[in-house]
Amino acid sequence: MKAGKWIAGAAILGAAGEYAIARYFFRRTMIRSNAKRERTQKMAGTDWDLYIPGIRAAKEWLNEQPSEEVWVTSEDGLSLYGRFFPCDGSLKTVICFHGYTSEGQNDYSTLARFYLDAGYNLLIVDERAHGKSEGTFIGFGCLDRHDARIWIDYVVDRLGDDCRILLHGDSMGAATVLMTLGLELPEQVKAAVSDCAFTSAWDVFCAVLKNMYHLPAFPIMQIANQMVKKQAGYELDECNAREEVAKTEIPVLFIHGDADTFVPCSMVHELYEACQSEKKLVIIKGAGHVESCYKDPEEYEEAVRSFIFPIMERK
Repeated sequence: MKAGKWIAGAAILGAAGEYAIARYFFRRTMIRSNAKRERTQKMAGTDWDLYIPGIRAAKEWLNEQPSEEVWVTSEDGLSLYGRFFPCDGSLKTVICFHGYTSEGQNDYSTLARFYLDAGYNLLIVDERAHGKSEGTFIGFGCLDRHDARIWIDYVVDRLGDDCRILLHGDSMGAATVLMTLGLELPEQVKAAVSDCAFTSAWDVFCAVLKNMYHLPAFPIMQIANQMVKKQAGYELDECNAREEVAKTEIPVLFIHGDADTFVPCSMVHELYEACQSEKKLVIIKGAGHVESCYKDPEEYEEAVRSFIFPIMERK
């Protein structure tokens, strides 16, 4: 009898501990006020000190360019922020989606000059629950894909039916782009760039639990998933980038660093294999998470120039 009570008590304590871990994981990861950029950068492992001077200089240059702050409203009533940088007379626009806990201009100040010099308008957005956009719960692409659809409509309304749109995302923004490709999109969307996307929020969280916290996914993920469903309104594997990109006919350029320990490089191979449209895969040697365009800007830009730009010129 005593042994049975001890076992029952241990089971209760174990379950309580698992619930506490899942709750901590949910609150720290999904709620805007608790998701800290510094913590994400430390977990990602990239040595940003190497690039900060160049990023600051790029931001200063970008802030001197003509631009306009723009806003749209999400399907669930959130005000979403973007900044539009026009390229006079151009009907080509790249819409940029940033990574987890970042902001649009943090991730795209360096690539902005590349695109503007190439004759593209630039729309850099803050995803929901980031930057100047409203929102309490981070969407991990599941919610953001519907916001992306609204941004696409904004560009078409602004520039007209003859415009051509490129979607470019990194990390969570890249997963957003791939999930967006699974929606019914207007013909103006011509191509996409996915830089270090994860296959699904479920998959990447399991990898983080295993590789960084040395914890088993079960049952923490199952408990956390119920919390996300109840409070944020979606499930962590509800919208899977691997499944969504398989639906598209839009050409995709996949980029990933082979030293990425945050979103394993194996995920880009899964995404690439799932994609049935015109596609290209570029692996940047020695690049960590979201580091590819800084580690080897020449290879990165040449991949966009040689694969994406010709597609954007097709009639």
